[in-house]
Amino acid sequence: MGQEYVVPMDVSLKDIVFDATKGDFPHPNTMRAMLMSGDKVLFEQEYYSVGGGFIEWKGYTPPKKNPPKYPFATMKELRQHAEKNNLTISQVMLANEMAIPGRSEEEVYAFIDKITGAMVAVVKSGLSIENDVLPGPIKLHSKASEVYKRAQDDAFQSDRGIGTLAAYALAGSEENGRGHLVVTAPTGGSAGVLPALVYGLGEGGRKLPQEKIRQGMLAAAAIGYLCKHNATLSAAEGGCQAEIGVASAMAAALVAAAYDASPRVLENASESALEHHLGMTCDPVAGYVQVPCIERCAFGAVKAWTAWAIASNEIESRHRIGLDETITAMAQTAKDMNSKYKETSEAGLALSVTLC
Repeated sequence: MGQEYVVPMDVSLKDIVFDATKGDFPHPNTMRAMLMSGDKVLFEQEYYSVGGGFIEWKGYTPPKKNPPKYPFATMKELRQHAEKNNLTISQVMLANEMAIPGRSEEEVYAFIDKITGAMVAVVKSGLSIENDVLPGPIKLHSKASEVYKRAQDDAFQSDRGIGTLAAYALAGSEENGRGHLVVTAPTGGSAGVLPALVYGLGEGGRKLPQEKIRQGMLAAAAIGYLCKHNATLSAAEGGCQAEIGVASAMAAALVAAAYDASPRVLENASESALEHHLGMTCDPVAGYVQVPCIERCAFGAVKAWTAWAIASNEIESRHRIGLDETITAMAQTAKDMNSKYKETSEAGLALSVTLC
């Protein structure tokens, strides 16, 4: 058997050649990396960013996992598990989160607490930074801190609530724009939506106990799973409906579960939040996740709360559209959407806005 040698090489950014972006790839977010020696390819690998912080590659094999206690592929099946066994959506998800990786309840909750702790930290950090300029050619001024301060002085309580929630989302999204800590829930571009509701329901507003936030996060994970596996989370594949729309639907489920809503009300809230993002394009100006992305996180958070407010007050059996149908609509819309509107910065605001 031959002996292997490791030969160190000095490589800098000057040695990297960025080739053409066009190509016939299996996923819109594809990166092909090649190590070249002249015209000779020494090593090559193809990577796919499939959304939600997940990376796959050519020849990728999903890791082996234990079967879930309550298998489901649709919201209808998930709701049936809950209703048949007299469980909440969160309890069904907890059972699966324990079964699939073989974790204890304490381990699952510890992981959730780690995530929500990061979300809270992101919002607080974003609110603490006053009127800086985000990196990149847009020269966009941050505004989370100012929006928050002005919202507290609003004469109307309802307006204070909307402004405060929007500020929380702006704070989280601006931290993404700075390249600081974010939680991809489900993506970096939508990183302000769920943190806004987590912080707003917790220490930044309603003061719900952490146990309620945990239940909300489990429910949000269910919605994210359904959207990922039956449509997409990737803006390069589905436009911004796949990022902000899914984040808003997850956030609506979070609120519903935190307030002990029935499985049907939780579904209705998530459905409404996703439905009213259908068709949203992804047109980041100059390719930066700043305009219109940061403000979209604020609107996604407010829409999530609006969806919950409607779902919790309507007669739940009269809600005409199910989440499964809306996810199917999102998948079909993604297929029909022109590629120029899928995170390519080739159309929409990215084309009409001139940077000076």
